[in-house]
Amino acid sequence: METTSRVGAQAPAAEGGQRAPSARRTVDGYLLAPFPWYGLDDAFTGPRWLTPVGTGADGTVEHGSIGHGDEPSLRGESTADAERFAVVVTVAANPVRRSPDGTGVLEATTVSSAAWLAGVGLLSRTWPGQIDHSLRDDWLEQQTETAWELADDLDGAAWSTLSLPVDGEPTPFHYRESEFGWVLAGSTREGVHLGAYGRGMSAYGLGFAMIRDIGAYA
Repeated sequence: METTSRVGAQAPAAEGGQRAPSARRTVDGYLLAPFPWYGLDDAFTGPRWLTPVGTGADGTVEHGSIGHGDEPSLRGESTADAERFAVVVTVAANPVRRSPDGTGVLEATTVSSAAWLAGVGLLSRTWPGQIDHSLRDDWLEQQTETAWELADDLDGAAWSTLSLPVDGEPTPFHYRESEFGWVLAGSTREGVHLGAYGRGMSAYGLGFAMIRDIGAYA
């Protein structure tokens, strides 16, 4: 997907319990979206956090991710294996998207788009400690290409089917595991595609629900 980060990452709370300005800008990006956002349902009672939204060439918000549990530390840190988190990616279902130069259209967003974003998201939270710094770019490029190939073949052997509740309704998802964690992707009745990735939290017990007030994340 040809998208870019629109706003900065979420910042820690400022003195007096107020969020720093960058956190407010992060929420503002979500408020601009013309589609609903999804996260884990009320069965999850732990911390939640936002990542930057992604936008199309015309600045329209196309996707964003809401984290649950431990906010992952930098890749490759020794504490990474102990982290427990699940990140839910919401992707607008757009049949037509303009190219960056405005002269054509891009491929429509699909369940594969959500699967790819989730796969790349998991990679961004992972870094094999045994890989030398000089090889990191090559490793990331290779793994990103693999994530795209897998997302483009959701009926392939790498994926299984998992049914999870979305707004209380059983919904089929494509699901796969790797040494870095798990990835899943599906669609909702509200016209958006969902991707998710995580580590340390089982995907089998998750449920998803529409977020009624994304502004509360400020």
